[in-house]
Order: sequence, then structure tokens, then C-alpha cells
Amino acid sequence: MSAVIDKPRSAAALPRVMIVEDDRVNARILAGILKPEGYELLAVGSGEAALQSYAEFRPDLVLLDVMMPGINGYEACRRLKQAHGEQCAPIVFITAKNESDDVVEGLAAGGVDYLPKPFRPKEAVARIRVHLQNRLLSEQQRRLVEQLNQSNAAKNRLMGMVAHDLRNPLASIRGLADFLRDGSVGAITAEQRDLVDNIFSASQSMLDLINELLDAAVVEAGELRVEIQPAPLAELLDKAVALNNINAARKGTRIAADLAGCPPSVPMDPKKIRQVVDNLLSNAVKFSPPDSTVRLRVDAEPGRCTVAVRDQGPGVPEDERGKLFQDFGRTSVRPTAGEQSIGLGLAICRKIVEAHGGSIAAENQPGGGCIFKFSLPLP
Repeated sequence: MSAVIDKPRSAAALPRVMIVEDDRVNARILAGILKPEGYELLAVGSGEAALQSYAEFRPDLVLLDVMMPGINGYEACRRLKQAHGEQCAPIVFITAKNESDDVVEGLAAGGVDYLPKPFRPKEAVARIRVHLQNRLLSEQQRRLVEQLNQSNAAKNRLMGMVAHDLRNPLASIRGLADFLRDGSVGAITAEQRDLVDNIFSASQSMLDLINELLDAAVVEAGELRVEIQPAPLAELLDKAVALNNINAARKGTRIAADLAGCPPSVPMDPKKIRQVVDNLLSNAVKFSPPDSTVRLRVDAEPGRCTVAVRDQGPGVPEDERGKLFQDFGRTSVRPTAGEQSIGLGLAICRKIVEAHGGSIAAENQPGGGCIFKFSLPLP
């Protein structure tokens, strides 16, 4: 049996307290203590009644007696927590039992506090007020997080849409510029070739940035998926080095690979790991001076395979190393030939490698340059 006690007209705006107490005298005493606080109160006489009334009343706090007919307060608390999860209102036990074992059992069941009998009005009001304030703050925080998640999801969708719409026309500009460069539509003068080279370079840089934005949108939306399977890492690295050597040659830079330590097969998502390798190689070329050598090396040990890329650049300032693998984490070091970077590539690499159960790091070298290396687990 339940009874609504002192339900004000503006109930929707007031905190709600459910009193679960089989002793009507005690229930009335508690109601009398809480009435001046303006709470909306509901009193029920058993744990079963509390379970039945909870969803409809939606309390902000439950005052739950321990010793009751039927299921006791501990069991009622466990069932409420199981039924309503993280959204369950805080539960304060009301009991004459104050032994340490009883307190421990109540906290283990999911309670947040004890209200001893006989009730001391000032103490009861103070405790209840604190728990209601905490409940309000928790609810406000939950709603704020929900709003932020919704805003972030909308931002990711917008970023993905914009980047996707820009990628196709940029790819067309780059392709047309490439046709002009290779003479497919006729000879061009040296001055015209310089202009076309600039168009090609600018469009390629913008396309790289847009691809990074698309990747970032996928990662931020929690849609990064890896399909791990045994694959030949040496073959993947060899192709990546060959392709990146084409771009490196424009700076007079060369990429040299030592694949002698590469295991025949590594569990990985080849497309995703190729993305990581391409990013590390292109960064090494960007930050190395012209006419330098970038070195790639593979080492294997029990349970782990490591791919390391060493550049000949200035290294990373020690106080800025924390920015390296963060979103938009650009350091003060700039590419040596004016190449573009928005600081997303390494952050995406970190998430890809971690999705494989691996790790990625950077180390400055005593003789100059920096080594970026990532490790993948081996069976």
C-alpha cells in the first residue's frame, strides 16, 4: 500500500523523495521532517511496493528501511540498481542498525548513506539535502555530456560532408594539372610548367589535408574498424617506400629501407597499417632537409614487431612532445619546403595502431633527427 504525502501543485519542479518504511509512524515522522523543505514525497510500505512505484514516481532520492516484511532493504536496493542502472536515484538506508558489518552490507548493495533511527531532524535534512544536490549536479553533468556528444556528432557529420564534397573537385584539379605536366595535351613552356607544378602541388596538399579530415571524422565518430589478418608486412613496406620515394625525389631526398628483420607475416589490417607507414614516411620527408636520407627499419622480437622511421630533421622540442599524437597537435617545427600540415595525421596513426593492440612513439636521436616507431603484437 502506498500514499502520496503532501504533493504540492508545482510538483514537477521539486525534488522527489520516496520513503520506503513499513512502520507508518516512522514514515509520518520522516514526512514531517521533510515537509518544510518542499519536497514531493511518496511513502510505500514494502520493498515490493517500492519496485512497483519507482518507475512512475521517478524519485530523486530513496529513503529505504532495512528491516521490512517480504524482501529486506538490501535486496530491494540491489533490485532497484539492477533495474535502473546508472540512472537509479541515490538510496539512503534508514535503520536502527549501525554495526559496521551492516553499513558495509548496505554500501555493497548500492546504498550511498545511512540515516539512523531515531531520526535527528537537522541531521536528516542536512544529509538528504546533500544527496539531492549531488543528484542534481550529476543529472546536469549527464545532460551536458549528452549535449556535447550530440554537438560533437553533428560537427563530425558536417566535417565529413564538407571534406567529402571538396575531395572530388580537388582530385579533378590535381588530375588535370598532371595531364598538363606530362604533355598529354601538348607541349608547354618552362614558365607554364612552373605554374602547373604549383597548381599540382597545392591541390595535392589540400587533398591530403581533406583526407586527414575525413579520417578524423571517422575516428571521432567511433567508426574506426580494423580487420586484422595475417599479411606480408615486407611487401607492404616495400610498396610504401617505392611510392614515397617518388615524392621524396622532388626534394632530392631518398628513402632507404632495411627489411632484413621483417617477419614473414604480421597480424594487421593492411590498408590501415599502410596509412600509418605512408604518414610516417611523408612526415620524415617533410621535416628532413633537401638531399637527405630517410631510413626505415624493421625489427622483430618475441611477441612484437617494430617499424621505425628515422628522419634527418631538427627533432621535436622536448616540451612539445606531448602534442605529437594529439588531434591538431602541431609543434613549432615546420616542414623544410613549405609543405602543409594540420596535425591530424599522427593522431590518426596512434588510434589505428592502438586499435591493433600496439603502441607508437617518437624519440629524438643524439646524432640528430627523430625516430618515429610503432609496434604491433605478434602471436
